Amino acid sequence: MRNTDLNNDLGPIVQKTMADVVEIRLREYLKEKSFKPGDPLPKEMEMAQSLGVSRNVVREALSRLRMLGMVETKKKRGMVLARPDILSSFERVLDPLIIGDSTLRDIFELRLTLEVGLADLLYLRKTKKDVEELEQIARNQKVTSGRQTFRIKNEIAFHGKIYQMTGNETLQRFQSMLLPVFGYLVSLEKVPIIGKVSHLDLVEILKHGSKEEFRQGMLKHLEHHFAKLK
Repeated sequence: MRNTDLNNDLGPIVQKTMADVVEIRLREYLKEKSFKPGDPLPKEMEMAQSLGVSRNVVREALSRLRMLGMVETKKKRGMVLARPDILSSFERVLDPLIIGDSTLRDIFELRLTLEVGLADLLYLRKTKKDVEELEQIARNQKVTSGRQTFRIKNEIAFHGKIYQMTGNETLQRFQSMLLPVFGYLVSLEKVPIIGKVSHLDLVEILKHGSKEEFRQGMLKHLEHHFAKLK
């Protein structure tokens, strides 16, 4: 066997720092003891003594948990378990200019997959007013030579309204985070492209069609994007 194969199969052992070990142990402890948001954590000194490490090591591990939004300091209460904002870290780094092409591609695929799968929530929560507003957004798009002009702002307005219609706040926020990536990738198109199913077609399906028809319609609306991923 070649040495290079052995290196790939085994790989080097990664040595964890003491702070790494303490961070992992604290996570386990919080789960084992069923801590809930707002519950106070033991004092730093108590944790250090129990773990057999220095207070500085505990402080570094807690600092990492604080950066993740898992713990916070409350006046007169000390450190407590927090309700983490699961998208905050992602939000800070989701910039098409600083993330790699492979990550951009993955995120774009995620956005396309999400939109094809929104049908169930849409049909559960859509209202007549929502559909009317969506139709107005679609009709506001300019038409040139019988084709809708593909404009990023129109895509954002239309698809943003669809996410809003789901009533899911996390989905709405996630969609807002994906807009820079979507806008960046679409801006690279030399010639504006639209799918076989237009925004107005999707509105008509929402008004008169089934969930499965909407799912298939959205797939055809986005298929030119999927084709670029091949």
